[in-house]
Amino acid sequence: ATFNPDFSQIESDVAQISANERFALFYPEKRPFFLEGLELFTTPIQAVYTRTITAPRWGMRGTGRFGSTGYTALVAADRGGGSVVIPGPNGSDFADQDFKSLVAIGRVRHDLGKTSFVSFLATDREVRGGGSNRVLGPDFQWRPSGNDTVTGQFLLSHSVTPNRPELAREWDGRVLSSHAGDLFWLHSTKTLDFVAEYKEVGDDFRADNGFIPQAGYREGYAEAGYTFRPTGLLSRLRTYFITDYTAQTDGGLINRQLSPGIGMDGRWNSFGRFRVAFDKVRAGDQTFTRNTLIYNVQVSPSGYLSNLLLDGAIGEEVDFENARSTDDCPPRSRYACGRKGHGGRVSLSGTIRPTNHLELVLNVNRRWLDVAAFDGGEERRLFTAHVERLKATYTFNARMFVRLIGQFVKTNRDPSLYVTPENVSLKDGSFAGSALFAYKLNWQTVLFLGYGDNRTLTDDDRFERAGRQLFLKVSYAFLK
Repeated sequence: ATFNPDFSQIESDVAQISANERFALFYPEKRPFFLEGLELFTTPIQAVYTRTITAPRWGMRGTGRFGSTGYTALVAADRGGGSVVIPGPNGSDFADQDFKSLVAIGRVRHDLGKTSFVSFLATDREVRGGGSNRVLGPDFQWRPSGNDTVTGQFLLSHSVTPNRPELAREWDGRVLSSHAGDLFWLHSTKTLDFVAEYKEVGDDFRADNGFIPQAGYREGYAEAGYTFRPTGLLSRLRTYFITDYTAQTDGGLINRQLSPGIGMDGRWNSFGRFRVAFDKVRAGDQTFTRNTLIYNVQVSPSGYLSNLLLDGAIGEEVDFENARSTDDCPPRSRYACGRKGHGGRVSLSGTIRPTNHLELVLNVNRRWLDVAAFDGGEERRLFTAHVERLKATYTFNARMFVRLIGQFVKTNRDPSLYVTPENVSLKDGSFAGSALFAYKLNWQTVLFLGYGDNRTLTDDDRFERAGRQLFLKVSYAFLK
């Protein structure tokens, strides 16, 4: 049992770039109370995402095992705040969670031997003032042989939306009921592997305690690969081909992808993966072709420099931010608002350990897109977004450490290239800095003393203070 377990201030999230993203972004859970037994909440469909409990007042949970059966159950009171993701087939909407609610989540898993199991999940959120969301259903993992793994899950949801139409259009007390399913098969040998997966999420499926940013679609995915094992610089070389098709439940195309690629393992604990994606993707009421090179390289050459990761994509890209139906576009638009341009994204991260006590973690992300104006002409930069973050941790001993974090986020835009330039800022950005001292007896008996300073970028490139905080947080676990 716990009271006021919201330790979200302890470490800020690594910022992600949301420009030109259609769906909600995922941020991992970091609060200790919700991390216990988290693997028992992991299912093919992410119907449990404890960060939806945005401001817990209190919580109770039990985790245990009876022979071959494991279980976990969680009940928490949420004071609200933050946002609720409202999924759609082509994008996510958001609504303010301006209400309190009671959350209950439970899962029971029965092991069948060492590698197979059957399980059942149930979640419930009861909104104070009216409204509820309930999700339940089974899932399983079956390994009939050492080369094959089959997993699956089927869920039913029943929702009564809050009567708060000022927050979201569908929140008018309506009843929503639907289903979701996922079936996955993996066949793997030393040289040949094959993956097949089918997903389906109904139009009215809602999982308010989970992270399901897309609904109203069907998806079929297949991947086949062949592995060579050379000697020398490379220890493994895999060629593969991916095909992926996603459509709305009424049959309308969302995305179709054909993608050949190659992956490899090498010296210095290195891994590389490169593929070319040939897409057909929908934006607004138009469908575009999109050809992109996608890459991922990871290497850990030494204990001093480890987890060096470079990934990204470059090539053609679609302007999703301005995608509209043809009737909502500017009169002279040649592109029905949706446009294809050229752009890319790149992400670099790494860990440096100058001494046995000091660790530095660096994250750098950048994304950009060039498009033509709605009435034609040469391509110009629609936006450039970037994130820089440095985390320094000095560990005195197993119980005590100090951590400093600095994070800078900025996006530059050309408002003249947007459908509604009057609603688009030329630039925005922020800087967040924090300092933390921590003393731990165990993972849930801790003392945190911290300071945070948040600043917002102004039009004249100054950082104006938006808020600061000094906090002391203590958690004590009674152990038996």
